[in-house]
Amino acid sequence: MSKSAAPPGGRKLTVNVKTAKKRSPASAEWLRRQLNDPYVTAAKQQGWRSRAAFKLLELDDRFHLIRPGARVVDLGAAPGGWTQVATKRGAGIVVGVDLLPMDPIPGAILIQGDFNDPDMPERLAAALGGKADLVLSDMAPNTTGHAATDHLRIMALAELAAAFAREVLAEDGTFVAKVFQGGSERAMLEALKRDFVSVRHAKPPASRKESSELYVVAMGFRGGSAPG
Repeated sequence: MSKSAAPPGGRKLTVNVKTAKKRSPASAEWLRRQLNDPYVTAAKQQGWRSRAAFKLLELDDRFHLIRPGARVVDLGAAPGGWTQVATKRGAGIVVGVDLLPMDPIPGAILIQGDFNDPDMPERLAAALGGKADLVLSDMAPNTTGHAATDHLRIMALAELAAAFAREVLAEDGTFVAKVFQGGSERAMLEALKRDFVSVRHAKPPASRKESSELYVVAMGFRGGSAPG
């Protein structure tokens, strides 16, 4: 199986998980889903730190996001799956940023900190040696189970990431971020359309069918030439 292909199909035994005394039904369901997820199995077999690596692999296959020698920033990088993909797909400099500590990733620079810190753009410019060509964000808040609340929270994160991308991206750069379907993403998309030549939605095959997550792919950053 190639590293850009979906895990193979075929018959697989389903693992059932009992709800132990200290395990809530929600955590039992999460564990059951993990144990029966072919992407989780494939990630372990291929050395990816998370199943999310396949989402970026599939997005890159479709949109050719990671160009040889590119300067890449991965926001909310932990545990490091997307950072791994960027380095292995030929990016020149990859910087992963997260509040959480991460084990070293060969070929990547890891910064533990908040991307909203005032000095972060300057720290990134120093690490990258200039502006970024690609800003990635697979960030998502802890879910509450209330769809409307979860939607607003992830959109707030995506909008913060978009504002950050505008500050650090080079002209003609690309921004990729996770969003949830729900209506309030329209304002963000309209703003991105003013600042980027092309703005598209995508749901990679590795994204679970029952999930409302989508990825916005904004390409061709206009920089200071965006129309008013």
